Amino acid sequence: MNVELTLPTRKDEDFRYADIEALGTVWPVLREEIVIAAGREESSQVIELGEGAVVRHLDIRLEKGAKFDLRVLTAGPGYGRIAVDVTLAEGADFTLGAAQLATGKEMLELVTKVRHAGENATSSQIVRTVLAGYSTGTYLGCIAVDRGADGTDAEQSVRAMLLDRTATANARPELEIYADDVKAAHGCAVGELDDEGLFYLMSRGLPPAQAKKLMLQAFIAEAFAGAPEEEALDTAALERLAKLVEAGL
Repeated sequence: MNVELTLPTRKDEDFRYADIEALGTVWPVLREEIVIAAGREESSQVIELGEGAVVRHLDIRLEKGAKFDLRVLTAGPGYGRIAVDVTLAEGADFTLGAAQLATGKEMLELVTKVRHAGENATSSQIVRTVLAGYSTGTYLGCIAVDRGADGTDAEQSVRAMLLDRTATANARPELEIYADDVKAAHGCAVGELDDEGLFYLMSRGLPPAQAKKLMLQAFIAEAFAGAPEEEALDTAALERLAKLVEAGL
């Protein structure tokens, strides 16, 4: 495992929105190395629901034909930062589904770099963020395709929902492609709950809070769909969503 020793500043692009003061309370950060052997298929979950500052950095390497499914839920830390670096060898497959749920003055960050180093590797990233109060949610994500990594198929879907206009969502999806035969797509959107959809549910007898929770549950469900621990992730997220909705009433 490696340790990052020098505390960054906001001049570093990956820390441009970070709370450097809070980051300093848990620095240096130990890199958690994960290697998925050739042909193996594994999964993991990162769930951070505590208080204070939480910072983690995962360094993941997928060997030839390996598959790795990673799901991330951050909800509750005053400052939470999850960094994920992934390197894919030939024919490897990586799936990331992540949800960030914040309220008050909480600040949550997800920073990813998925590097396609071999041919015919695939990756999919789905990130959903729900923000209330004066909270801040940040996603910085890069898909990098090396020279010779032909046959790459990569996608990145990033959406944030603001429950209050005092909340802030930052997003920077990025593609770096140095190969020719590549499929790569990314999409990013920031919005609010659909008033017509909310009105429809309320007109069917649902109280406002329950209607909002139902819509938000559907919004973040994509991040956990198909996960080995999908039910547990959904349950933990729904409990947090209830608190976000209650805070906004």
